Amino acid sequence: MRISIAVAVALFAAVFSSGVGAEEHGVLTYHNDAARSGNYVVPGLTWEKARALRPDTGFAPRVDGHLYAQPLLWRAGSNTVLLTASEDNVVQAFDAQTGNEIWRRAVGTPVPRSSLPCGNIGPLGITGTPVIDPASEGIYFNAAVEGSNGSRHRIFGLALKDGTVLPGFPVDVAEALRASGRSFIPRNQNQRAALTIVDGTLYVAFSGHFGDCGDYRGWVIGVPLRDPNSVASWATRARGGGIWAPGGIAAVGGELFFATGNTFGASTWSDGEAVFRVRPGLERSENPRDFFVPSDWHALDARDLDLGGSNPLPLDVPRAGGTQALILALGKDRKAYLLDRNNLGGIGGQLAEATVAESYIHTAPAAYPAGDGLFVAFQAPGAHCPKRGENGLVVLQVKSGSPPAMTTAWCGAVRGRGSAMVTTTDGHSNPVVWIVGAEGDNRLHGFKGDTGEELFTSEPLAGLRRFQTLIATQNRLYVGADGRVYAFVF
Repeated sequence: MRISIAVAVALFAAVFSSGVGAEEHGVLTYHNDAARSGNYVVPGLTWEKARALRPDTGFAPRVDGHLYAQPLLWRAGSNTVLLTASEDNVVQAFDAQTGNEIWRRAVGTPVPRSSLPCGNIGPLGITGTPVIDPASEGIYFNAAVEGSNGSRHRIFGLALKDGTVLPGFPVDVAEALRASGRSFIPRNQNQRAALTIVDGTLYVAFSGHFGDCGDYRGWVIGVPLRDPNSVASWATRARGGGIWAPGGIAAVGGELFFATGNTFGASTWSDGEAVFRVRPGLERSENPRDFFVPSDWHALDARDLDLGGSNPLPLDVPRAGGTQALILALGKDRKAYLLDRNNLGGIGGQLAEATVAESYIHTAPAAYPAGDGLFVAFQAPGAHCPKRGENGLVVLQVKSGSPPAMTTAWCGAVRGRGSAMVTTTDGHSNPVVWIVGAEGDNRLHGFKGDTGEELFTSEPLAGLRRFQTLIATQNRLYVGADGRVYAFVF
């Protein structure tokens, strides 16, 4: 039995209410909300306006350094501020209309590539997307900093009004964990997952470096904003198991969801290749309801086919009388897994799985409503596209059921490794899927969300870094790149 479109839309609005409510303050976190939906409500951006999108050639803010992190937007009264955080460890605030710099804060010397045991980012500074807290009017991020005692990871909070360091910050991660009896080796750890804030606590997830060198772990650090030195932590039991996804942790209903990658030397499962659900205190749970692991986890470990290359995506899929609470997990094994959000199922506990890509999936997905189901867009060459090998954007349709179902709805011609996001005019109408072909064709693409018709393709944009995702405001799209931010108006 199908529910009405009106009911589906109302349910979807409830699912993403946190993102819509945050829009009065701007774009405060990666993919626009704590659930990482990637859905932006932009009333003026219809399909017709998307076709007529044009670059604002007069908007040319100068960004110091390489830009992997998504830009953020802070709206306070009549002032709208665009914020960037770069690998040079520089955070900058710009007027979102003119591009004029408002303030700039350097937070330490970035770590040179030569100081790291392996990796592919140099210099290494701020990689994970920061998060803004409206209550404290602060922006929070992790920076890799080179000092006299080697590389360190420091968590900063800066005042949005002027970039001054907030009381209690920075927090040195290794020192804070040492105080609680835990060992964290800074030079072996990298931090590229987006940060999030839940109920006044900042959560920061860590992985290793490209190349999987050294004794690194998948860590989640919880930092109470009112008492930054009183940290909580969670870590994988085996070496490895990094939390690599640019989307990092997805939060919904006061619970945190994240995915880990491959572990090393684990003869019994020790937290790798898994999706976890944890509570705000980060206590470890042995209950299979709180984790999912593919039954072939050992083979995934051996072949470096991380489940944790893409963040878990909470989905509330419409069904008769309500919604079905699911988690979508995407892996480097080319598969999509649908999980029961209230009972992740333990080892082999997925509700459904399907091979949906021809190669690795390791960027962030985005979700939007589609009739009696949901669409999910992500970057990868699709396994079921009409022109195989020519499509770098896949859109799945997910429907509720026992088991739930997922099919490839359409594919888009994109070459590159950006993360998809979507705009709608009211939460469901005029959906447009946007993605940049970072380190590929380097173009901004916009596709009609229901059919996949290409609505817009830009000229090549210089300086796009892998995993980059754009943001939307009420009159512009912004794309971050090395040395600058591009603006498109409609």
